[in-house]
Amino acid sequence: MKTPDEIKEIESELEQILYGVMDPEIELNIVDLGLIYSLSYDGQSQVEVKMTFSTPACPLGDAILMNIRQSIANVYPEFEVDIEVVFEPIWNSEMISEKGRLLLGM
Repeated sequence: MKTPDEIKEIESELEQILYGVMDPEIELNIVDLGLIYSLSYDGQSQVEVKMTFSTPACPLGDAILMNIRQSIANVYPEFEVDIEVVFEPIWNSEMISEKGRLLLGM
């Protein structure tokens, strides 16, 4: 079992990994886009991600989920990733980070 500091460090690394996962339609990473609601690591091998899509009928949702799992597995192949897709709260453009707004020219 990891210490609380080690858990926080790994969670931070996992968040950095997610900055590399792009929403292919909007061409912005899913963190700056505001799609990640929470990310947690249990200190052993379980990672839980709670996220949403920009639209409930996102045609590339499965690709985004696959990219999240693969990106984490590339760094932490021993981790099991559980992703819960939720639509509460409903995503809106106010959830985009300031950096994301600049990248999108907003």
